[in-house]
Amino acid sequence: MFTHIVFFRLKDKSPENVEKAKDILKAMEGKIPQLKELTVGKDVVHSARSFDVGIITKFNSQKEMDEYQVHPFHVNEVLANLKPMLESSAAIDFEE
Repeated sequence: MFTHIVFFRLKDKSPENVEKAKDILKAMEGKIPQLKELTVGKDVVHSARSFDVGIITKFNSQKEMDEYQVHPFHVNEVLANLKPMLESSAAIDFEE
């Protein structure tokens, strides 16, 4: 199993905007065959080092994660709508 985790820091941290970002990410569920598991969450601690939204995605292999990265839904729906909202992001990828 290959795991891809991403944290997002939003420009606008209002509850409505955080929920919008979460909804954009959750929309991937069932639309990208390579994506085997998707967990989306919003930060509840709000510390100085916190990000606003995070995802945990799981794939059968790194190759499938690479295919997910260029999948039309991920590029045209998720990234196109989420990138303008972002201040920054961070990721980690690993095999289990």
